[in-house]
Amino acid sequence: MDNVALTFNAGSSSLKVGVFRLEDKLAVRLGGGVVTLGEEPRFAFEVLDHKDSIALPVHTEIDANLLSLVVDRVVAREGRPAMAGHRVVHGGLEFDGPVMIQPDVLSKIESLTALAPMHLPPTLALIRAFKEAYPDTPQTASFDTAFHSSQSNLASRFAIPKDLHETGVRRYGFHGLSYKYISSALRKLDPDLAAGRVVCAHLGSGASLCGMVDGVSIDTSTGFSALDGIPMATRPGSLDPGVILHLLRNSFHDADKLEEFLYHQCGLLGVSGRSGDVRVLLGDFHPASREALDLFCFRIAGEIGRLAVSLGGIDAIVFTAGVGEHQPEIRKGVAQHLSLFGVGLSEVANKANATLISARESEVTALVIPTDEEQVIADEAVAVINRHKL
Repeated sequence: MDNVALTFNAGSSSLKVGVFRLEDKLAVRLGGGVVTLGEEPRFAFEVLDHKDSIALPVHTEIDANLLSLVVDRVVAREGRPAMAGHRVVHGGLEFDGPVMIQPDVLSKIESLTALAPMHLPPTLALIRAFKEAYPDTPQTASFDTAFHSSQSNLASRFAIPKDLHETGVRRYGFHGLSYKYISSALRKLDPDLAAGRVVCAHLGSGASLCGMVDGVSIDTSTGFSALDGIPMATRPGSLDPGVILHLLRNSFHDADKLEEFLYHQCGLLGVSGRSGDVRVLLGDFHPASREALDLFCFRIAGEIGRLAVSLGGIDAIVFTAGVGEHQPEIRKGVAQHLSLFGVGLSEVANKANATLISARESEVTALVIPTDEEQVIADEAVAVINRHKL
């Protein structure tokens, strides 16, 4: 009996794959891998005791050919997949939880492409390719925006006419699967703290923050699109709408070219002029690289302050994702701006990437908790398919 579940977490330039074994209605991780696109595309993965890394053709895209390579390499020894779960970045107003992917669901997801033009097309390509390769294998969708559906109208509202708001021009929030995992992990680690006012900082190439009370999303830094909020690797974060108007009138004259600019040429890359990768910037001596990192920390701290207002205070800060989990200097830079809240880090614990990194005298608990979006996708896939079997 086939008992392998696959998860696909497609970004605009990468693909994370999770491989799980189904045991007693649970998804137990066997391994996984990452497809990195760009100048030197590569697929690196590990399943149980088997490791491999494959150089891909320069113009590799997230499509049926890539799906075939991933499935063949990763799960050939485990048998045909029993199910597949997909991270879908945007669920719009349609989806507030995971669903089985059926024709009507797929059509609704396709209709949301304009809300996430860089992220939804590769996800849709994978869903279609998997359906063609495994027509009888169920697929599920887990939505990044769903975790934030708990937010109040006040938090989700732009100051625009009501009819526009009701058509979907509003704040949605992203990285919801990551925040859902952190909410659950924190509850296991410290139930009392998890019940309080927590700001989670998901800091990776894409970055955002979420304010939670008792594990429920109250407010978040991102809004209508994944461009909003704090600066990211190649995205600017919050921009005065007047800047967009100015660029359209004077520099681009084309929404598609402006979109490409905002998604791929701004953020840390734009400020530094060198790289959007925090690791590269930390090792670089150029003043512009330092400026990019300083701006990154400053804006993160400022957003934490805003979220503290939404929460009515702050009991804990959780750092997660690639930068949040592995870069002590960034965490230190953020904390230095938050001393007025009583935030203080232990230098030793922070450098060691320990779980608890706040100093003993800190009035706010600071933690580092690794996230696992693929586990959330797998767990939601199992739950959805089990419901459909009843």
